[in-house]
Amino acid sequence: MNSSSSSDIWNELDPDRMPKHVAVIMDGNGRWAKKRLLNRIKGHEKGAEAVRTIVRTARKLKIQALTLYAFSTENWQRPQTEISGLMHLLQRFLASERRTLLENDIRLNAIGQVDRLPERVRKDLADVMAATADNRTMVLNLALSYGSRAEIVDMVRQIAAAARAGTVDPAAITPELVAEHLYTRGLSDPDLLIRTSGEMRISNFLLWQIAYAEIFFTPTLWPDFGEDEFIRILKAYQQRERRFGAIP
Repeated sequence: MNSSSSSDIWNELDPDRMPKHVAVIMDGNGRWAKKRLLNRIKGHEKGAEAVRTIVRTARKLKIQALTLYAFSTENWQRPQTEISGLMHLLQRFLASERRTLLENDIRLNAIGQVDRLPERVRKDLADVMAATADNRTMVLNLALSYGSRAEIVDMVRQIAAAARAGTVDPAAITPELVAEHLYTRGLSDPDLLIRTSGEMRISNFLLWQIAYAEIFFTPTLWPDFGEDEFIRILKAYQQRERRFGAIP
């Protein structure tokens, strides 16, 4: 697509109908590498470039929160060499993007069983999160060692413990109370969920939070997902009528 047509699509977006929170299942790095006879880490490296592009685009469009499914609880089952490569790549990303996050008023957040990450990764992650803690324009929310079922189990345990201690009345448990005990507390639910690579499943991602999200599946492999396609999906999102179960 040439630059003029890209600009046209950008101008067709309605800033008043922009999703506040976009979530992305970034899928297809391995297949991208396999198609090119490269090792999987090369696919993840190319995928990191796509992350940079989408973060910058979301910031320009004034999207308030962007949640990226970076590493799932199931991903711990992958070969140790690939896990080590992914952890090293995460450290490189944190180091290279720290300045960009600060300059663009983006706060870094992480959700998931972060305590399972290697100590050196946890330290680098905590450092960047602390450095960007006062940023307010956008939240970049990385789902790391994340699984929605594990998140829901953790929530149930917390509320059950509070009920046993007498600080929560079981009869007073509400959806709002549940949300306050999820990893995403403080964030609005995603308005839009995008999954790349042609797979049509949710893969244990934000099961509670996406109850009313608009969902888009694209055959594009994540390393090839760029600004133009992101904007086209946002335009299609704005053409949908969101009823939340009611009659408009």
